[in-house]
Amino acid sequence: MSEIMMTAETDEDFSKARHKALFNEVQHFLNPDEATLISLSDIKKLLKPDNEVYKGMMTVPVKLIVGSEARYRDFDNRFFPKAMHLKARWEHIDMAHIQDIPLPPISLYELGGLYFVRDGNHRVSVAKAKGIEFIDAEVVSLQSEIKLKPTDNLKKMTKQVINYEKRVFYGETGFGDVTDFWSLDFSVPGQYDVIYNHILTHKYYINMNKSDEIGLDLAMQSWLYYVYLPVIKVIDKYKIMKYFRHRTKSDLYVWMIKYWDELKQKFGEGMTLDDIATPFLRTFGESPLKHLKNKIKGLIFKRKLEK
Repeated sequence: MSEIMMTAETDEDFSKARHKALFNEVQHFLNPDEATLISLSDIKKLLKPDNEVYKGMMTVPVKLIVGSEARYRDFDNRFFPKAMHLKARWEHIDMAHIQDIPLPPISLYELGGLYFVRDGNHRVSVAKAKGIEFIDAEVVSLQSEIKLKPTDNLKKMTKQVINYEKRVFYGETGFGDVTDFWSLDFSVPGQYDVIYNHILTHKYYINMNKSDEIGLDLAMQSWLYYVYLPVIKVIDKYKIMKYFRHRTKSDLYVWMIKYWDELKQKFGEGMTLDDIATPFLRTFGESPLKHLKNKIKGLIFKRKLEK
């Protein structure tokens, strides 16, 4: 194959990959985060790895490379190039593939069973565009007990983490078996630890000045019926969920309890849940119309920043 033909092929390959990125962006116009490459920093905040282990040279499945340490703004969630300034480097690597020229290994972080690029983003992009299944890499593993399935956006990965936290909470406390309540669901991670602390605090206050202390099982039942469900009753009474789209009642429970504690510190212990419902809505609530307007403003602002 002549050099002119190979150059034409690399130019066409990049154009195809770039067009796929543009089409992906259009498809996710109303939810642009769904087409964004996953940032390693965001996943580290989710999984909180405790140390690093050097794994050395490995052959890694390309489909398990789902994000990047530093170049997550340059590629979309499928590693297609989002900007023209990537063209020269991208085509140089594509040319090496066409000519069967060996490329140096890329550098990856492994976290939760998935991989994130330290160095070699363009090589991964070309590999995914050409359907290459495996790639040589030098790997550093960030240790975490949570194992994730491959996904194409942070939202789905966050859901996996929340599901893991729910399994651990229910499994270690026996909360569902004790209370027959299985609907403690959250939209953000880290909340099951908050719930567990609420239960322990409730248990502490119940056992104050008692000779025979109640155990955790009774404390969980008491917390559910005398703390959690009364808050949910107020949430339903004032139709608060209507103003918190994509959130759960358990989310609202945590936030309202925190807000209630703050107001009681400021105005005294006489503040009731009914007293705080309206101020809570005014301070944090968002009507469906306001939500739509804010989303449109956010999209317009994002487009201005990208120009």
